[in-house]
Amino acid sequence: MLAACSDRSGAALRQAAEGAPRPYSLEDTEVRDIRARALGRDYQLFIGLPRDYAASTRKYPVLFVTDATYAFPLIRSITKRVRNGGEDLEEFILVGLSYANGETPEYSRRRDYTPTPNGDKEAPTGMPGRAPVYGEAEGYRRFIAEEVFPLIEQNYRADMRRTIYAGHSYGGLFGLHILFTDPTMFEKYIIGSPSLWFDRRVAFSAERSYARGHTDLPARVFMGVASYETLNFSSGDKRYNKSVDMVRDLQSLEHLLDSRSYPGLEVQTTIINDEDHLTVFPALITRGLKWALPARRSREGVN
Repeated sequence: MLAACSDRSGAALRQAAEGAPRPYSLEDTEVRDIRARALGRDYQLFIGLPRDYAASTRKYPVLFVTDATYAFPLIRSITKRVRNGGEDLEEFILVGLSYANGETPEYSRRRDYTPTPNGDKEAPTGMPGRAPVYGEAEGYRRFIAEEVFPLIEQNYRADMRRTIYAGHSYGGLFGLHILFTDPTMFEKYIIGSPSLWFDRRVAFSAERSYARGHTDLPARVFMGVASYETLNFSSGDKRYNKSVDMVRDLQSLEHLLDSRSYPGLEVQTTIINDEDHLTVFPALITRGLKWALPARRSREGVN
């Protein structure tokens, strides 16, 4: 009788173990810890590998995206749909740039993605007792260039001549900081709804400073904004912006860059209809992926 009870108990334990919930994980992904030595902070890199990575020996282009907690799984999912069995999109390595360990997204991104310290000091951080900090974009850029890039190149079959940057909002502002500081750091830039309003439109000052010292800006840039990211005080639709016209700002930047006549600069912009600041990124990154990574057969002229 005791033996029978023991057998039943063992079976129940095995059943419970087999049916126990497990964390959900994305296939072909890895997480790497990295210390930003000059910044004195720790981060994680989310790595997404192409489906055929293990069976291939070739190198792949690399897409680096900010706000990785949100953007990394989104891009992985969108890529599977857009690739259409490999017909519509080239395979690539995806690198998600996470927030600093132990910090909220609000606190980490305001500091790391903004180029000057002149931000809203009353903005919530989600970290009691810690006021927001701004203005460390250049240090964060150097961290990516000097520590993240070598790690990716050393551990993966990455074609570092074909690097792509993607960022939205403050992430878009950070992308413009890179563009006007070291444009060849990335081959292509996907800039979404950049916070051009930040610190009295400091990004325009950065562009003018760059233009005074350079006759070319060698980069390919895709910029997008949502149609609701403008001002419309006569409408009761709450999706419209309340204080800044990001559509007009982006158009102003496009016209300014066009006026420079940089021989090596290619700029494409789009206004995405029926989206607002919080909903536009999935549509934006879908368009950006198709722009930046067309299928190899298309690039090679194969019918």
